[in-house]
Amino acid sequence: MGVNLTVPHKVKALLSIDQVDPEAAQIGAVNVIKMEKGNLLGFNTDGRGFSRAIREEFSVDLRDLRVLVLGAGGAARAIARQCAKENCERLVIANRSIEKARKLADELRDFFAGPKVLGPVARLQAIAWEENAFRFQIANIDLVVNVTPLGLHRSDSSPIPSRLLAPHLMIYDTIYSEQRTPFVSAGIGAGARAANGLSMLLHQGALAFELWFEREAPIDAMRRGLTSALPQ
Repeated sequence: MGVNLTVPHKVKALLSIDQVDPEAAQIGAVNVIKMEKGNLLGFNTDGRGFSRAIREEFSVDLRDLRVLVLGAGGAARAIARQCAKENCERLVIANRSIEKARKLADELRDFFAGPKVLGPVARLQAIAWEENAFRFQIANIDLVVNVTPLGLHRSDSSPIPSRLLAPHLMIYDTIYSEQRTPFVSAGIGAGARAANGLSMLLHQGALAFELWFEREAPIDAMRRGLTSALPQ
């Protein structure tokens, strides 16, 4: 029926499939492939899976949030685009390569040309991966999303130190782990609400199921299956 892909295959897979969904083409990465009449069709469920996860974890929609996205790779591109599509209040993109962050922000600029009232800070911004830049942004951000590999290993540090975080924040780490990632731990240590990427994994899987089988996903059964698969 198809396959799910993750890092580092999402971008390279574009070279090996027959047809790409327009949304996935704009993102520049696929994470779901569907077999149909001998052809490989590519899709990207990162953005929609992320949106559903945020609603589940924090009971809020992206359109009501000021979002800081850490990273500018395939999944980060999907998440940033989803925030823009849902008309989030503000979007800031930070990346170690400021050029990549600026390029992604430029691609999303048309989404922010609407009539929303401008505040003291720009609605769309790319920033350098620097402590001072993060410190300035935190006061004007509601949700911080880690879409970098930092946290895949226990020895990793948090992408943003806990001393820069604040209790008003929501912290979401797209890395899925049965244990707290360094970023989740830093967020909780700062008094913020924090969650890892298991909920995004669940909703990505549900969307993939719907693409493959063309019917509503059994989300409760999938949630139980995911929970039971984790080490106890």
